[in-house]
Formats: sequence, structure tokens, C-alpha cells
Amino acid sequence: MLREAQGQRSRCSAPARGAGRGAVPMATRVRPWRLGPAGSAGAEKLATGGAASAEGPGRPGPLQDETLGVASVPSRWRDAQGFRGETKSCQTASVATADAASQARKRADAEVQTEAPGPGVLPAPRHDSARLAAFLRRVEATVVRELNRNWRSHAFDGFSVNWTEPQCTVTCLHTLGYPPAQGQGLHVTSVSWNTTGSVVACAYGRLDDGDWSTLKSFVCAWNLDRRGLSPRQPSAVVEVPSAVMCLAFHPTQPSHVAGGLYSGEVLVWDLSRPEDPLLWCTGLTDDTHTDPVYQVVWLPEPRHSHHFRVLSVATDGKVLLWQGVGAGQLQLTEGFALVVQQLPRNTKLKKPPRGETEVGTTAVAFSSFDPSLFVLGTEGGFPLKCSLAAEEAALTRMPSSVPLRAPAQFTFSPHGGPVYSVSCSPFHRNLFLSAGTDGHVHLYSMLQAQPLTSLRLSPKYLFAVRWSPVRPLVFAAASGEGDVQLFDLQKSSQKPTVSIKQTQDGSPVYCLEFNRQQTQLLAAGDAQGTVKVWQLSSEFTEQGPRETEDLEQLAEEVAT
Repeated sequence: MLREAQGQRSRCSAPARGAGRGAVPMATRVRPWRLGPAGSAGAEKLATGGAASAEGPGRPGPLQDETLGVASVPSRWRDAQGFRGETKSCQTASVATADAASQARKRADAEVQTEAPGPGVLPAPRHDSARLAAFLRRVEATVVRELNRNWRSHAFDGFSVNWTEPQCTVTCLHTLGYPPAQGQGLHVTSVSWNTTGSVVACAYGRLDDGDWSTLKSFVCAWNLDRRGLSPRQPSAVVEVPSAVMCLAFHPTQPSHVAGGLYSGEVLVWDLSRPEDPLLWCTGLTDDTHTDPVYQVVWLPEPRHSHHFRVLSVATDGKVLLWQGVGAGQLQLTEGFALVVQQLPRNTKLKKPPRGETEVGTTAVAFSSFDPSLFVLGTEGGFPLKCSLAAEEAALTRMPSSVPLRAPAQFTFSPHGGPVYSVSCSPFHRNLFLSAGTDGHVHLYSMLQAQPLTSLRLSPKYLFAVRWSPVRPLVFAAASGEGDVQLFDLQKSSQKPTVSIKQTQDGSPVYCLEFNRQQTQLLAAGDAQGTVKVWQLSSEFTEQGPRETEDLEQLAEEVAT
């Protein structure tokens, strides 16, 4: 019975895996047994490891393990925890509101009335009229004499009271440039302001020696009134297949600009059409210039002042007038040619080389008082007074679809080298300036060949000169030493009032232009491909007393 007892003892059950927290193992059940007579031997054999006897009736089998079922007891702990939750709430006292309004009204009227004026008696005069009249007659001649003397005196000429704080004369407002053009080493050859005065455009090309006819160049424009102006990113860029030598905005159309090319062509662009800006062009025909075009000017038509033509001058000796027609073409309407044999002989000129008959023109300026009168600068160094009304035929064999006429009427005393720029005074019909490679600025009168005065501004070339549009005695000049020089003839006729350093390395300043709308602005372009916009103080923008009379006196006194 020992084996049975051991079998019974093995019937213990461990808790099943995953049983709940309340599961408990079942107690072991042991049946009572007794060891019989035969059991002693069996027990002894079992203890000694002997094999059990074969099974038979009444004999128990071998020991076996047995697993009984699990008895589980539900846990009441979770249920007890769930009933512990309580819900509570509270409520504040109700908020009391109250509205109150009041209206006050008060009025007060008051009147006053003065007494009616009664008849009064004027106080008797306290002076002796007869004695006063006698005194005035006695001093009249002396007072009149002194007044006339003061009127003729120039002791206080140019004196003006300045109630404002003194300001820096000139400051740099913008430094503009187009990196692709500067990367090619292109120069700024011309600058121009549009009719609103808010947009400045520049032409990129080359003015030094070389063949630049196939050099790709650009026309760039910046709107200075635009918010977020980027000095290195123009508002408009036009790519041009040849170097651009000159530029001029239309007098009334803010986006139209004309340009002259190194190849001799004249083009007109509309900068408001970035995809297709070209409006008109001359093309390469028999009428086109055969040399570089150095200046273009817009001129009103004689019978239709709101219609404009483009005038171009070049070193081939031709002065041509173009009219825009359909199909994007500029058609030649009038033409002039300068021939050595037809120049007026009022001054001694150098003889041209053998076989050379054309006079190369480099600059042009029109009179502000006579729309048909203009001045030309030439490669020979002498300025020429010319007229659009000239009728004499030019003695030239140059091909042209229209008859070419000889415009020259008067020859002025020459510079020591080619004239690069001329400018007519907007305040005097007979005065104009010229600048040349001899470093001099000449002030001429239309009435005489010799200059009224000659100013040496630079040991190098002078490339541009311009009269101020608002100050009769102020002009600016651009030098080959990198300076922009401002002259005020009312202060000094020998040295500049202000000299502005445009380029730090001394590279030339090729062009400059005053802004006629925003008169405090002056733009200048240089060999570094940069356009600088200078802001002038009131010293150069406000006209002084008797300034126009002083200009008139300068013209008359020196000419006599």
C-alpha cells in the first residue's frame, strides 16, 4: 500500500498559469492505509530498487502523477475598490449685475450789448503839416541820390539768409550695377532719367580701343521709387547683340528708350514689355550709320508736338532723323552730312588727312530757345553751330534714301583734342559748354568763335559736361580720373565747388545726367560698370538772388 499512498500524495495541484489573484491551490487528499503482511516484502523491494512484481488482480499498478482541476475563488477586492468612487460638485454664489445710466443736461445763455456809439470828435493832429512838407522837399534830392547809389551797388549780391542747418553738400544715395555686365568688363557708356524722374537707365558697352561690334551688352533700368530696391538686380534688363554707346528716354513715354549701337544701328525699346521689348530698329541698310552712334536725342515733330522722332549722330559724319513706322522699323525721314569742304571758314582748322572728307561727330545738344538750332561736337575738336532748317545739299557720295543736307553754319575755336560732350544752357539762348580730351571745359557764346572762358579740370580726358536744370551758373563734368566735379560760377570761375570721388581706383567716369524732375539727384556711370546716384544739397538746387542776371552779365561782359 506504500505505492498507493505515494500515488495519492502526488495528486497535488499547483495553481494554473494565468489564474486570477484569488485562486488558491487545492489541499492534498491522503487516504489512510495499512501495510499488510505481504507489503513488507514489497516495501523492502521498492526501497532497494527492485522491480515490482507483475500486475495482477488486486495488485496496484506503477506510481503515476495526476493533475486535478483548479478551484478558483472570485476576488472581491476589485469590486470593493470600484465602490469607493464618489462624485461631488459645488456651485458658487450667483453673480449679481447691475446697470446704471445717467444723463445730465445743462444750458446757459449769455448776451452782452455795447452802448451805441455816439458822435465823437477826432483828436487834433499833433504835427505841423507845413513844416513836414518843407522838410521832405529839402531832403528829397539827397534820399533819391542815395537810393540810386544803393541800387547800382553789388555789395550784397548773392547774399541770402540761410535759416537751416548746414548739410553735407553731396551724398551717395544708391550704387547700382548689373553683375553679368560687370563680369564681362563692360563700361557704363550712358545714363538717362525717364520723364517721371523715378527710373534711371544705363547702357553697357566699351569706350576703349577695340572692335566691340559683336560684343553682347545690356540696357538696364532701376525704379528708385520701388519698395525693396535691389541695387544689383535691375527692374528691367534688355540683352543687345552689340555694344550700346548711348541712351535717351522718351520725353513723354516713361517706358520708351532709344539707344545707339557700336554697329551703327539705332533701336527703341519698351521696358514695360520684358518678353519682347524691341519696338523699332533701323536694321543694317544703306541708310544706317557705318560707324558707332555716339548720341541719340528725341525731337518733337514740327507740326505735331506730341509726336517725336529720334536724331542720331555718328563718327561717319551723318546726322540722321528717324521715324517709327509699322512692322517695327525706323524709317529715315531727314539726313545731314558734315563735309570738310562745306565747313564755315571763320576760324583756322587743321587740314584733314588726304582723301578724308567726312567730319566725324561725337556729341549733340539742342537749344532750349530755338528747336531748330543745335551744336555738334566733332573728332577734330571744334564745335559746330548747325540748323535743321539748312537747305544746302551736302557734297558727299554716301548712299542715302533721302537727300543729305549740309547743316553747319558756324565753326568755333577748337579744343586740343576730340570733343566728347556739349551742353546748351537752359537759361541763356547763346551759351553752351563743351568738354574734350584736352581736359578743358570751354564756355562759348553763339555770337563769337573764341570761348568766353576755358577751365582746365583734369590732366586726363573729360567725357561729359551738363548744365544744371535749375541753377543758371551751375554745371557738372565727368573726368578720366574718376571724379565728378560740380562748378558754381557764382562762387568761383576757376576751381570746382565740390569734387566727388566716384571710383576709388581712379578709373574714368564716362557719363552723367541731372534729374529734371527730382532736381536733387545726379546720376553718373563709370568704367567699373557702376551707376552712382548722388543727392545734392540745396546749395546746388536753389537759385540764388540775381543769378540769372549774373549769367546775362557774364555773357555780355566777356563777349565785348
